[in-house]
Amino acid sequence: MDCFDCKSISELKEAAKLLIEKYPDSRVFAFDGEMGAGKTTFIKSICDFLGVKDVVTSPTFAIINVYKTNGDAEVFHFDLYRLKSIEEFFDIGYEDYFYGDSYCFIEWPEKVEEYLPDGTIRVNIDTETDSELRRIYY
Repeated sequence: MDCFDCKSISELKEAAKLLIEKYPDSRVFAFDGEMGAGKTTFIKSICDFLGVKDVVTSPTFAIINVYKTNGDAEVFHFDLYRLKSIEEFFDIGYEDYFYGDSYCFIEWPEKVEEYLPDGTIRVNIDTETDSELRRIYY
């Protein structure tokens, strides 16, 4: 497992590049970290690296946001924090997203752990107390 230390938001761009380049054939990424660890902020950096032209925001209430890249590819961003039931997850048709060719970035993946596809890339973000430092493991 690799570790990248980010001391500022500006360093996330390099971490995003390294993550995507390390897993060029992977499409499903699960992000773990405490509330406020920077999961959405890191996903924004990854989307920037992938050329997403839309504004990237947390899909906390929508559960999923769909973004378009400059090449019109789709990127799916899940925030499962407010998922009320596994049936709600089934209703959004998760299989169509997880088993397609588009990138899927999932926050709070532990809520659907058993439904994550084999080969899902785990990304852990640890925070240092009273510090801007974030350790990103993948």
